[in-house]
Amino acid sequence: MYCTATQSKQHFSSATANTPMATSRHPTSQFVAEDFLICGGSILFRNVPPSPAPLEVCLLLHGKRNEWLLPKGRKDRGEALPAAAVRETYEETGFPCALLPVTMPTRAPLPGAQTKDAVDVVHGCSEPFMMTLRHVADANVKLIWWYVTVQTGEKVAGTQTAVEDYTSEFMSVDEAIRRAAFQSDRDVIARAAQLVRQTYGDGQS
Repeated sequence: MYCTATQSKQHFSSATANTPMATSRHPTSQFVAEDFLICGGSILFRNVPPSPAPLEVCLLLHGKRNEWLLPKGRKDRGEALPAAAVRETYEETGFPCALLPVTMPTRAPLPGAQTKDAVDVVHGCSEPFMMTLRHVADANVKLIWWYVTVQTGEKVAGTQTAVEDYTSEFMSVDEAIRRAAFQSDRDVIARAAQLVRQTYGDGQS
């Protein structure tokens, strides 16, 4: 369950128990560690322009639910989030991959920047391009950070964990958007494809 910023201060700080509490000027939610899960996922592309072949996206077919999904999974303890996204994509799809830098707007500042928060369009950016906040249950919130990746090698067998049952397949961007089981995934695919095409060109897709 989450608590507001004011409730959180009242719960965790006795030193200010007699001090009037100020509510944040902005809508605020806070979650204790046992109530949230940090995940990383990616849109895995191949045939990125200037490849003459059409741009394609990799989706996963869930063996039991018969749903087409995007590769994603939990960040391990001490693991960097971009590394988690690449690892989970490789494990679930079987395709070696790497982050694909794109030109994109981001609020992430330059290291050491002393500027106000603002949106900058950055070239060669490997920051997450989208975030999904999923309320699984009252005390179970998933934050999924999405990255753009590109295939770097041939498919490897046996990369999935014992509890995973996926079949991975590359397909056109339009087909991936059509097949994806959830609208939220379709939106993520469309945004990633837009960024790749704006950065590297339309190719023949």
